[in-house]
Amino acid sequence: MLGPRTAAHTTARGAPGEADGIACRTVHFVIMGCGRVGATLATSLEDNGHSVSVIDQNPEAFRRLDSEFGGNKVTGLGFDRDTLKQAGIEDAFAFAAVSDGDNSNILAARVVRETFGIENVVARIYDPHRAEIYQRLGIPTVATVRWTAHQVLRRLLPMGATDEWRDASGQIQLSQVDVHPGWVGRPLKTLEDATGARIAYVTRYGDGILPTPTTVLQENDTVHVLMRADTSALVERLLTSAPAVTA
Repeated sequence: MLGPRTAAHTTARGAPGEADGIACRTVHFVIMGCGRVGATLATSLEDNGHSVSVIDQNPEAFRRLDSEFGGNKVTGLGFDRDTLKQAGIEDAFAFAAVSDGDNSNILAARVVRETFGIENVVARIYDPHRAEIYQRLGIPTVATVRWTAHQVLRRLLPMGATDEWRDASGQIQLSQVDVHPGWVGRPLKTLEDATGARIAYVTRYGDGILPTPTTVLQENDTVHVLMRADTSALVERLLTSAPAVTA
């Protein structure tokens, strides 16, 4: 039986570390679909010390996994409750539905979120128009036209920050920073006042937005922060935590 969601999981392939530059603690992941993207995700996560289960209805698909892969391979449908339980979904931190079927991916994502209460869920959607609809319903999606395994990792892993750009001196950096839900509904200026950093722009349902003094953070916004490199740890710590309560 897999450990609880907050427990550390390690494998022989590597110690806990960073996945593609994303700092995180070690937890359990379930991936539906063992195509090129699913296999890449599974390898990346396991290489960084995480516990991984991969689901695919075709047992031949597991050949795409690295020969040293030590995770759980489960043959079955990713939206079947028994299959999900066999993959350890009840102890999972996150779930990625990356098969080649839009309907299967969305169905699996909804089952995992609504039946098992897993909050960190992402689904691969080929139709970008449908992807936006599901995004508005609270299911993070990645359309094929914007697809990379790194985008999925950003949605699955625990909150943190990822560098996107640095100036030639290395002193100024632009980072995508995960923001605690407690900041939702507040003007972006309050984030700047709390951190001393600047909100460069916000990605909202695939569109880039340059903030004004009255722009308010909305649910599912992606925040891109411009800051001094030597303050990045502090900025990350402040934004991934609930805002301080003021009297």
